[in-house]
Amino acid sequence: MLKDRAIYLNGEFIPWDKGTVHLFSHSFARGSAIFEVISVHKTERGAVVFRLDEHIKRLFRSAKLLQMELSLSEEGMQEAVLATVRENRIADGFVKLVCYYHDVVFEILPPQKPLDVSIAAIDPVHDLGGKAFFPESISACVSRWRKLHPETVPVEAKAAANYLNGIVARQDARERGFDLAILLDTEGFIAEGGTESVFLVKGETLMTPARGTVLQGITRKSLLEAAHRIGLKVSEERLRPEVLMEADEIFVSASPQKINPLYRIDDRVIPKVPGPVTKRLQILFEAICSGRDERFTNWLFPVDFLS
Repeated sequence: MLKDRAIYLNGEFIPWDKGTVHLFSHSFARGSAIFEVISVHKTERGAVVFRLDEHIKRLFRSAKLLQMELSLSEEGMQEAVLATVRENRIADGFVKLVCYYHDVVFEILPPQKPLDVSIAAIDPVHDLGGKAFFPESISACVSRWRKLHPETVPVEAKAAANYLNGIVARQDARERGFDLAILLDTEGFIAEGGTESVFLVKGETLMTPARGTVLQGITRKSLLEAAHRIGLKVSEERLRPEVLMEADEIFVSASPQKINPLYRIDDRVIPKVPGPVTKRLQILFEAICSGRDERFTNWLFPVDFLS
């Protein structure tokens, strides 16, 4: 149960119910918080955190883009995550790390001080009733909303305020009878889902939208690296929405559930789900996250529960 969990807050562990912030804090009222969601996996050698170093590097990148200051070093932030997983005895689940301003500020500019650092570690089976983020295969539609333009806000920053874009797109998709939405950028090219990266397969080529208008997803990066490692041709390019109607396979990726294939996009039903390339990547990532593929062990950060 969530009430039994401990939250890391600025170097200390506090009870779950004490993890509160004032209603008029700057980050609550203005959305000035940055965050990461990081997966934890069970292996024969114990629990591991997936690509912790890359997630923390992205957190610091978000802070830099938004002119924010963090109170910990990258190494200190990594240890705080591992300590939180250790404290909560999480063997399989995810971590949510949120850095925020607790101060009550009515001005638009945030206080000039380091962000508070909060970290929670969750076992979705015990804490969230075992509810999956998505079913095994999902439906999607092209949203009527467009992805934020990179000249309006830093879209590479994983910031709470940026996610209103994905929220309205997901609401639009739900009202139309779909699981999630795929957003186009302001020039009409495929960008990403509300909280997911988009991948398409044509023949033996794995394609994904080019960087520039999308979040630099850690799972996205890992998929491209792993696919190249096993001999798949990979391509990052600007993709017109018409390719969604031509692709042999389509899937989305995100941190909690690495790969989710689409069985439907708008009015098009994809006949075989998962397709052969998607299935191959699913099997590969299962092996990677469980520690059975020795080629990728440097992606896994062990949690020493004896410490």
